Amino acid sequence: MEKTHDFLPLNGTDYIEFYVGNSKQAAYFYQTAFGFKPLAYAGLETGLTDRTSYVVEQGKIRLMFTSSLKGENEVSRHAINHGDGVKAIALWVDDATKAWNETTSRGAKSYLSPTELKDVDGKVVVSGIHIYGETVHLFVERNDYKGAFLPGFRKWETHNITVPTGLKYVDHMVGNVGWGEMNKWVDFYANVMGFNQLISFDDKDISTEYTALMSKVMCNGNERIKFPINEPAEGLKKSQVEEYLDFYGTSGVQHIAMETDDIIGTVSDLKSRGIEFLEVPEGYYEIVTDRVGDIEEDIRNLQKLGILVDRDEEGYLLQIFTKPLVDRPTLFFEIIQRKGARSFGKGNFKALFEAIELEQSKRGTLQ
Repeated sequence: MEKTHDFLPLNGTDYIEFYVGNSKQAAYFYQTAFGFKPLAYAGLETGLTDRTSYVVEQGKIRLMFTSSLKGENEVSRHAINHGDGVKAIALWVDDATKAWNETTSRGAKSYLSPTELKDVDGKVVVSGIHIYGETVHLFVERNDYKGAFLPGFRKWETHNITVPTGLKYVDHMVGNVGWGEMNKWVDFYANVMGFNQLISFDDKDISTEYTALMSKVMCNGNERIKFPINEPAEGLKKSQVEEYLDFYGTSGVQHIAMETDDIIGTVSDLKSRGIEFLEVPEGYYEIVTDRVGDIEEDIRNLQKLGILVDRDEEGYLLQIFTKPLVDRPTLFFEIIQRKGARSFGKGNFKALFEAIELEQSKRGTLQ
């Protein structure tokens, strides 16, 4: 796919908003288990009457957890229908009005027309568009704001002392879409948002004896925003994407990959806090050095933690995947460290899928 003029310049991921059943408890979990620190709060005390939001941050990663204060509204319906999941992927822009005009003029369905939010710390302009499922992109223009997070929020101070785990920024976010919808959303990101296709995987690349899927990775002009898009492929049994769609009820964000400079330290810390990771199939480490060559890390340390390794023409990467972090087998996180590699671990797909299939078998969903 040829590169085009970047009519939608993006500075990075501003924040990710989750609609959840209990925002206070979700925020506490991510503080305690992942080392995020409290940042901002909005609720009854700030004038909100239908929902409560807690915001946490680590490095350049900001996560917002929102739950309903009412029995019937957008937030409560989302939590009932989908369980805890990502509602909004907010993108940091210099001009939220221009971003909305550029995307809606190219066919995006508006979610929020440009809206100015103000308080004593300045102003923020926010706009938004619909993407797959019930997920949305928000465009956040915050150059004239000095507050903790957004107008309407207050600084959230707590006695809970959190210790970071070395997470720096969002590397990529993966969307699962329905049968035959991958190319539709690839075209959406190309034509509506000006993204380019970075890489493509078909069912020959991503398959095991039982399951398969297809994936294409879309990225913006400066490659700060990367969105792999998965769809199911025919297999003997139900793939992880089909399982996701069954339990989430629609297309949505499957996992969030977060970058670290020390994956061994980060994963060791996360495991000590109770985070569970997928178990690598036996035999993976017997042949991994033949495939990836020399690396700086001791393979024995990677094997002890279950960290995967892959190499491309520009370097190598280290990655590991949590088990689902919510009740439904939907949302999970990836921890990734890049040593020059720009790819997404193609050489690990078979081992990863076998690990996921093992968990599906335990859940009774590998049918």
